[in-house]
Amino acid sequence: MIKKAVIPAAGFGTRFLPITKSQPKEMIPIVDTPTIQYVIEEAVKSGITDILMIIGKGKRAIEEHFDRSFELENMLIEKKQTKALEEIRKITRIANIHFVWQKEMNGLGDAIRYAKYHVGKEPFAVLLGDTVIDGKGKPITRQLMDVFGRYNSSVVALEKVDRSNVSRYGVIDGSPLEKNVLIANDFVEKPSPDNTPSTLAIASRYIFTPEIFNYLDKTEPGINNEIQLTDAMRMMVKHHAMYGLQFEGKRYDIGNKLDFLKTNIEFGLKHKEIGKELKEYLKELSKTL
Repeated sequence: MIKKAVIPAAGFGTRFLPITKSQPKEMIPIVDTPTIQYVIEEAVKSGITDILMIIGKGKRAIEEHFDRSFELENMLIEKKQTKALEEIRKITRIANIHFVWQKEMNGLGDAIRYAKYHVGKEPFAVLLGDTVIDGKGKPITRQLMDVFGRYNSSVVALEKVDRSNVSRYGVIDGSPLEKNVLIANDFVEKPSPDNTPSTLAIASRYIFTPEIFNYLDKTEPGINNEIQLTDAMRMMVKHHAMYGLQFEGKRYDIGNKLDFLKTNIEFGLKHKEIGKELKEYLKELSKTL
């Protein structure tokens, strides 16, 4: 059973400036909940109890969000706001969360290397901190863990994308093995639409065996002079079986402004406090567009 997860959350979030000048992009809320909290809740619902978060400069707010605030708790107690009190206490009890600082922004692959001694010789999950995925039936990480349980090898989440957009992603070159599962032959970072092996993009969730660290240590800086995770995966797949799962669910990319607004609308419509009123507002607004 996989019990440990790694969440890289050290990036600058430049696509969300100016808010990310002082606020971590992972703390930007979806309705009333920070994006990173949704990611951690996914890990916990998948059965993971031990989480290592890789953070960097300006990310202190993430640590504070998952730590206790005795002043706030006392204020809520005095005002007898028991519901709000239980909500914030629940956040601090959600999992065993540890933090380590990435000293320099040297890419996703470098960030994951910081987890080497935390995970030891165990398989572990990787969840990117700026992407929320709403799993159908069960969390995406749990879906990946199920595939890992059958093959005992690394597995990545895959999402079908339009061919015209493949140059934004890493994609899998693989062969079908069972329903929605492929065995990987290779991974290609940002291929051209005319020269892509597939339209199945790697979608922000991974299960790795600890061998990945051997290949991360061998990976030379690539695009933007950073250690690219895909480069390490390409070396690893030559020596170890790796798999891809076309997951059941919907991915919400919080990394750009338009998708962020769409996500807030969709989550707002499902919110028990504001969903009905928001729906009526959108109906009226649509008449003026």
